[in-house]
Amino acid sequence: MNSMNYIGLDIHKKSISCCVRQADGTIIQESTITATRHALDGWMRQLPDPWIAGMEATLFTGWIYDHLVSGGALVKVAHPAMLQAIAAGKKKNDRVDARKIADLLRCDYFPECHMASREIRDRRRVLRYRNLLVRQAVQMKNKVSGLLMEAGVPYNQQKVHQKKYFAALLQTQKQEMPPSMPELLRLSRSTVEALTGMQRQLIRALESDALLAARVERLASIPGVGRVVALTWALEMGDISRFASVKKEVSYWRIVRSREEFGRQDRADTDLKTKKQALANHVDRSSETGAALERGTGTGLRARETERKSQPGHTGRGAQTRGLPDGRRPRRTTVRHTPQCGRQRRLRAQE
Repeated sequence: MNSMNYIGLDIHKKSISCCVRQADGTIIQESTITATRHALDGWMRQLPDPWIAGMEATLFTGWIYDHLVSGGALVKVAHPAMLQAIAAGKKKNDRVDARKIADLLRCDYFPECHMASREIRDRRRVLRYRNLLVRQAVQMKNKVSGLLMEAGVPYNQQKVHQKKYFAALLQTQKQEMPPSMPELLRLSRSTVEALTGMQRQLIRALESDALLAARVERLASIPGVGRVVALTWALEMGDISRFASVKKEVSYWRIVRSREEFGRQDRADTDLKTKKQALANHVDRSSETGAALERGTGTGLRARETERKSQPGHTGRGAQTRGLPDGRRPRRTTVRHTPQCGRQRRLRAQE
């Protein structure tokens, strides 16, 4: 008999909804606790052993997962999109969501996703923060260029963000700028320098990290892979053993194989297209030949066409307008096939 208890956790910023189910689906406990470590410790002491918990991957999942795992609990994290597709419903609230998560965990339909180790997630957070600083620095550089263009100040696009050129530009073009613009440009320049210095400091810290140094060094030895790309691969991928095969890893990174690896398939597709085109050309030639044999030679066809056009009342249009005034097309009639019509036809066939 399965004595495991299955717990569904619906996590929010300030509260956590909990539902405990037995293996047969019986709910033995439902509660809402405060989203704090102290409240989690008290809640875990009241749970019947053994138990396994499941939760959806959200912004708040990381610290709750780490706290439960540090206490010896078995915890699974669900992919949000797959969880929504499996457990979609019109009735939705915190209690219902916790029940659904517990049910999916109990019935082995839980869409578990990979949860990286705490060490990798800590360093990944630093790399993503560095990417944020880079984006903000680019925005400030674009703002500097926008301010100069707004005032009609000529500048060199390749040198405008260099320190010496920028200082000389402010000195020589100050008379052409509005009174408030030089100060805004200096403020933007100082912000760019601060953001650039911060992101470089973060990159140096990650490169010298003992957990990543050896792996980053190996990845950076690949032609065309720099230090930042190597760090991104190492931290976003995490433990490579989580991929069951190279094919799954390639699918995760959306890497397209080189054309040399597709050689045979490409040649086969080309041959197939060539054969299809040759067959289509052969059919066209056969059709033309058959039509000529049935109706006569080309000279005869042209003579009959000239004779037809010379007849009174000819409008110069095709067979679709024959017999109608002014060359109008015949009106199409729509036949609607209803279930009743089909039933009547079947009854007539049986008679």
